[in-house]
Amino acid sequence: MSVEIDLMPDPVRRDLARTGPISCAQTALITVEDDLFEQLWTPSTLELLARSYWRFVRKRSLGVIRVSYGPGSRSVNLISRRIPLLRFRNPEFETGPDFGRVRWPIDRGLLVTGGDLGNGYLTIEVRRDGERPVEKGHRAMTVTSEVANFYPWLRGTGRFARTGTWLYAQTQLRIHLWITRGYLRSLADLPASVIREGEDPEAEAQSD
Repeated sequence: MSVEIDLMPDPVRRDLARTGPISCAQTALITVEDDLFEQLWTPSTLELLARSYWRFVRKRSLGVIRVSYGPGSRSVNLISRRIPLLRFRNPEFETGPDFGRVRWPIDRGLLVTGGDLGNGYLTIEVRRDGERPVEKGHRAMTVTSEVANFYPWLRGTGRFARTGTWLYAQTQLRIHLWITRGYLRSLADLPASVIREGEDPEAEAQSD
């Protein structure tokens, strides 16, 4: 695979809203072989790609951030299940002739306020790109990771919102961008056998 990354602006130069939801999306443009390309539009393949994301989060944080799985949910924890940073409901899968999408609705967690409940979500979407010229035997697609309708607890409200928004941009948002950029770049090294043979790249990280 070859990867070209389209990155969002640096949060220091980006005006973030002091109220209401925040959305953040990063996109990678990827070319893959024809036979592998045709296998990408199924829930089972999307689930493998999704699990590779959670595996990357854990490895990128050197194990400080861990993902635990429970009935109807999964949680992103700081070291232990006792410190749940974010909790998501079970993923929702959607596929079409030119896209595949997995979405985790945000349930609760220390990093969010009540405004997220039932509205906020994390999405990984794979979509065909029929306009980009590629070499024979290959196809182009985009992979987008997006957090939408997110209400960061760190931003705060009222008089604190101005300082809180700056603090959020310099800490939580920077960390999110760092992890997301790394994950998109890592797709270049994702073995084709993971998709062709149905390996589960998250097998060793299922529990705390």
